[in-house]
Amino acid sequence: MAYADQDGMSTNRLVSVVIVLLLHAFLGYALVTGLAYDAVVAIKEKMTVVDVKEEEPPEEEEPPPEPEKQIEPPVVSPPPMVVTVTPPPTVRTVDTPPPAAPIVPTAAPPAPSAPPPPAGPTAEAKPRGNPGNWANTNDYPSRALQQEREGTTGFRVTIGVDGRVIDCQVTQSSGHADLDAATCTNVKRRARFDPAVRNGEKVQGSYSNRVRWQIPK
Repeated sequence: MAYADQDGMSTNRLVSVVIVLLLHAFLGYALVTGLAYDAVVAIKEKMTVVDVKEEEPPEEEEPPPEPEKQIEPPVVSPPPMVVTVTPPPTVRTVDTPPPAAPIVPTAAPPAPSAPPPPAGPTAEAKPRGNPGNWANTNDYPSRALQQEREGTTGFRVTIGVDGRVIDCQVTQSSGHADLDAATCTNVKRRARFDPAVRNGEKVQGSYSNRVRWQIPK
């Protein structure tokens, strides 16, 4: 009996536990479902739907009517003036030649007269003494002598009315400037002449010659 009671109690307790669990499960499901629905409803209530209406663009104002264009009459330019210029009549003048001068016979020109004979003697300038003495071995430039340079210098002198040399020019170079300079220096210093004569008058003259520079052996 005691065992039977114990078994019955165990069965009842088990059934009670199962029922309790089922109730809990049902309540939990209902609770979860209800809460979720309430949350959705609450959120839905909080959400406000705002209908945004697009603003209609303002109506464009019609442009004011254009003023009527006044039609100007076309400008008509006057026709160009044509001016004709008549050239003046040309007057041709005929030059009358002057009367010819009378022809006067002219006498034949006189025949050229012969030149008058010279009034006096005429002669060229002549050297006095031997021209070979105008330059000697003592006049040899020392540097040219040391370097054993030789050559022949041609010269031309102008002679005054007193027979002295006025000017000396080298007409042919020896190839050495010192030999050429020595030629004119010694000729101007030593040369003397009988002056040139024209019609008995002493005049300037000229004379040409050469000096050979050669080292004595």
